[in-house]
Amino acid sequence: MKKTYILALLPLFLSGCFSTSAVTVDNICSLMDEEVSWYQAVKASEKKYDAPAYVQLAIMYQESHFASDAKPPREKLFGVIPWFRPTTAYGFAQVKDATWDWYQLKTRNYSGDRDDFEDAADFVGWYINQSSKRSGIHKSDAYNQYLAYHEGHGGFKKKSYKKKPWLMKIARKVDDNAKRYKRQLRQCSADLESNSIWRFFNWL
Repeated sequence: MKKTYILALLPLFLSGCFSTSAVTVDNICSLMDEEVSWYQAVKASEKKYDAPAYVQLAIMYQESHFASDAKPPREKLFGVIPWFRPTTAYGFAQVKDATWDWYQLKTRNYSGDRDDFEDAADFVGWYINQSSKRSGIHKSDAYNQYLAYHEGHGGFKKKSYKKKPWLMKIARKVDDNAKRYKRQLRQCSADLESNSIWRFFNWL
């Protein structure tokens, strides 16, 4: 009876395993040229929170590879059957329900959606700003910004990441990507800005 019940549930759980295609980014300029609204969103967030666009992009790339409806992989029942997800993280920035509620309360962006890139960028910029205020992390310090993003400000203060070598390795990867994105954006920012203006007037 138990096996029959589990098998009956299997299609229900499998149906939540699919998401939009992840994006592999070698050159952030190419992606921003293709997704002009994304570039406009991270620049708006950068201006609003003084949070570098390249740090925002490096965090989101690590969290979701720019898949809008990304979720943590499901745990496995009996090592085989997809089961519940470990957290409620969702969207471009992989934000948990409680953290998103906190963001909406503080920013009053109650209509924001985690699978909307503009809202996700605003969240990441806001969180970077919070990490600067609460934990004294420089906004361009992608390594420590990511650790605080992953562990929360309380966890970062307690240095919980020290017990997670794998997390520090990922944070170094985020830092490397942020530095690469910074170099790339410096080279193409003028073209991206003119592209944004052209697209705007063309839309009008």
